[in-house]
Amino acid sequence: MTAQKTYLPPVSTLQGDWYVIDAADQRLGRLATEIAMILRGKRKPQYTPHLDTGDFVIIVNAEKITVTGKKRSQKLYRRHSGRPGGMKTETFAKLQDRLPERIIEQAVKGMLPKNSLGKQLFTKLKVYAGETHPHAAQQPKELKVNTIPGVEN
Repeated sequence: MTAQKTYLPPVSTLQGDWYVIDAADQRLGRLATEIAMILRGKRKPQYTPHLDTGDFVIIVNAEKITVTGKKRSQKLYRRHSGRPGGMKTETFAKLQDRLPERIIEQAVKGMLPKNSLGKQLFTKLKVYAGETHPHAAQQPKELKVNTIPGVEN
C-alpha cells in the first residue's frame, strides 16, 4: 500500500499576480469575501491549504465602500491600548471619515486564517482611500467584482 503524499505546487506557480479592485459603491462584506478568496488562492487549480498560493490585491476608493441597513450608525469598531480603561469605540461612519482603509483591512483580516499564514497573506493586501496607488510598476490587472446581485458594473 502506498502512502498518501501532500500535494506541493511547483515553485514557479507560487508567485502571485497583481489585481486592482475598485471599491466604489461595493458592499463591504461581499467585497471582503471575494478579496479573501483571491488572497488565499482558492480559485486557482494549484490551491494548497497550508501554502501561500494567492495573489496580490490592490483596493482603491476605499472611502466609497457601502453597507446596508443601519450599519453606518450602529456598527462599532473597537480597539484597546492595553491599559486599564483603554477601550476606544468608533462607529462605521466616523471611522470611514478618519481612516477608510482600516474598514476593509479589518473585514478581510477577519476572513483569513488566524495563524502565521494569515499574517503572511494579509501583507499581500494594499488598500488606498483614493483613486491612485503606487503599484503601477507591477502592472496590475483590473478585476471586476459584482457585490450587488442583479446590477452589472
